[in-house]
Amino acid sequence: MFRLLRKKALRDSLVTLALLVAIAALVSAPTQAVGGAKNGLNLCCNVIIPSLFPFFVLSSMAVDLGLAAYLGHLLEGIMRPLFRVSGSCAIAVVLGFIGGYPLGAKTALELYRQGLCTKVETERLLAFCNNSGPAFILGVVGVGVFGSSEIGLLLYASHCVASLLTGLIFRFYGTGKEKKAPAAHTKPITTTTIPAAFTGAVVRSFSSTLNICAFVIFFSAILQLMAHYGVFTALAHLLSLLGVSAQFAPQLVAGLLELTSGVSSLGGMASSVGTISMAAFILGWAGLSVHCQVLCFLVDGGLSPRTYLAGKFLHGIISAILTYLLASRLSLTYPVSYYLNSQTQSLIQLDFHHILPVTLGISTLCWIAMVCLCRHLTGKMSGK
Repeated sequence: MFRLLRKKALRDSLVTLALLVAIAALVSAPTQAVGGAKNGLNLCCNVIIPSLFPFFVLSSMAVDLGLAAYLGHLLEGIMRPLFRVSGSCAIAVVLGFIGGYPLGAKTALELYRQGLCTKVETERLLAFCNNSGPAFILGVVGVGVFGSSEIGLLLYASHCVASLLTGLIFRFYGTGKEKKAPAAHTKPITTTTIPAAFTGAVVRSFSSTLNICAFVIFFSAILQLMAHYGVFTALAHLLSLLGVSAQFAPQLVAGLLELTSGVSSLGGMASSVGTISMAAFILGWAGLSVHCQVLCFLVDGGLSPRTYLAGKFLHGIISAILTYLLASRLSLTYPVSYYLNSQTQSLIQLDFHHILPVTLGISTLCWIAMVCLCRHLTGKMSGK
């Protein structure tokens, strides 16, 4: 089958057929397509833009102002032996754990653009630096979906550990491609002025945010059409024929395509060990929608998507195994207090005007802290 797909004529025919089917679906069910697009647009305005845009600006400024390079000198002795990447890559790992998808990948591409890591190192980094944030796992998944803060902590712990284990495994990637120590590790640290870094970061971050919103809106419309025509049901039935439990097949299909839809679909099921492990896999895999958001960055950098996709699949598998082992041995209490539930509901119901000041305030404080750290490191490096 794979040999047949290598033929260009067959691939072009399949792509053409898929486009014709998609156009026919849009024409036949315009109401569902418009409704899905509106849902995606609301998600972008209320969640994506206020939560990601400030952190995109922050990460770009951290790289342009030289913070990543300074941290690279300090953390080279940790990142190099463990993950075989430069110490500058530590900032992508940290921001990936804090900011959520796809901030880690975006920061990794910024490091590659600045020449702070080689192509092979960037591909290794992309395999494990792009992760879900704590707010989504602890709040939305833990308390909102499963009604338990303990499950949220378990999922976030296994998610982080699985990411680091994936990085340890992918340290062996590209061993034969590295001829010598890259020059990016020894080149002088160059920084730009704060106004130039700020304006450049805002322009690039806004463009990246628009790309992400475009994919979110498109996939929201496509998922609505697939649900309308019963594609989810057919794929779930196919997976059940291949040995996947009929109980988890629909949720697995939704999670493979879109992260939020897959995790949310688990809310109507009993909070069993299998359900929690399925959520861990979906969080690690992240869904096709997130991958398309990351791939638009990789195309500009000329990087191979294979390492990234393999890393995310491995991340999902390891996270599911760790969650299964831990959940089987821990006594998880599913009910939570009314306070946690009410706080989660209030967070979910926040609109753009409430979320944006909060994220801007957090980003500003983090940016001020990074600028102070850069100045401190600059004075220390120059002997002042």
